[in-house]
Amino acid sequence: MATHQRQVAVVGAGPAGLATAACLRRHGIGGVILERDEAVGASWRSHYERLHLHTPRVQSHLPGFRLPRRFGRWVSRADVVRYLEAYARHHHLGPRFGVEVERVDRDDGTWRLATSEGAVEADAVVIATGYNAVPFVPDWPGLDTFAGHWIHASRYRDARPYVGKDVLVVGTGNTGAEIAADLADQGAARVRIAVRSAPHVIPRTVAGIPTTLLGIPNQFLPARLGDPVNTLAQRLTIGDLSRFGFPTPDDGLIAHHRRTDTIPIIDVGLVDALRDGRVEPVAAVAGFDGGAVRLADGQHIEVDAVIAATGYRTGLERLVGHLGVLDEQARPKVSAGETDPRVPGLHFVGLRNPLIGLLNAIRLDARRVARAIDRELAVDR
Repeated sequence: MATHQRQVAVVGAGPAGLATAACLRRHGIGGVILERDEAVGASWRSHYERLHLHTPRVQSHLPGFRLPRRFGRWVSRADVVRYLEAYARHHHLGPRFGVEVERVDRDDGTWRLATSEGAVEADAVVIATGYNAVPFVPDWPGLDTFAGHWIHASRYRDARPYVGKDVLVVGTGNTGAEIAADLADQGAARVRIAVRSAPHVIPRTVAGIPTTLLGIPNQFLPARLGDPVNTLAQRLTIGDLSRFGFPTPDDGLIAHHRRTDTIPIIDVGLVDALRDGRVEPVAAVAGFDGGAVRLADGQHIEVDAVIAATGYRTGLERLVGHLGVLDEQARPKVSAGETDPRVPGLHFVGLRNPLIGLLNAIRLDARRVARAIDRELAVDR
């Protein structure tokens, strides 16, 4: 009797999708990678030019193919793209480009994906569309009346259009911090950064050792054990930034991450810019009044441009929201090798915000998911 060849549908050809597909192949599991854009690593192609990985090369490779040493310790955005292209070739992965997955359903034990090119059936599905899939801009009152230039940070490429300009960066994640530093370094006349919630800031290295390597235990330690050490380390390496108007969180680094799902700023220039007065913290944005930005503390400031580094959403509601697998922030309730028993065979990779580094987590989770699917499908090899 012929054996049914099981197929897995992987949605997304970024690092998470490619890594999972490669791990599935090692288990002898066939599948199809569906990607709405026209190339692998589409989001990496559109990031700002200054961007380098915040995790070192040795902590950032995907399963079965290491990042080349020639890319250096801190791999650039362009080299990440080159790596993903080489990764797909190395593992003989052939994504179907230009295919938009619109909805995922399960019917009588089979997964059916409605796509822009017709239905796709699979025995299991891996959603790997990325944690930062859909740019988010708050519903600020009066934004449509703003007379200046404004963009979401996803459209920021470099500081050249802002030389000599007065710019407000809104948001204190890693993207906002790095864009503010880039603007200050590259000739913006004035740079302010709007702070809604106080972030943790850590150095990129301590005594030459990458902080993300030293901090791996933070992913697993109880906050009561890890945070006193983190607080002391931050005090010794970064110091008290509240002296420069940049607030300090009330809780420790681990507790803050578990409460907010936000990772600390890894400093690549912001701290020096704060100390030198080249980046000025201001209160959160409350709205816009024509040419002015209204802040939460009542101030009105005039700026030439606003860059909204206000984050992203997963965009998973239309795909799987009807399956009951998302939390109130539209993030998967379970991830990695786990699956919701109500919808067996549905997995998520690359859709969490870990302290150990996203690519590092993707490497681990892709392997877990491949092993789990291998068990679930009991593939005849």
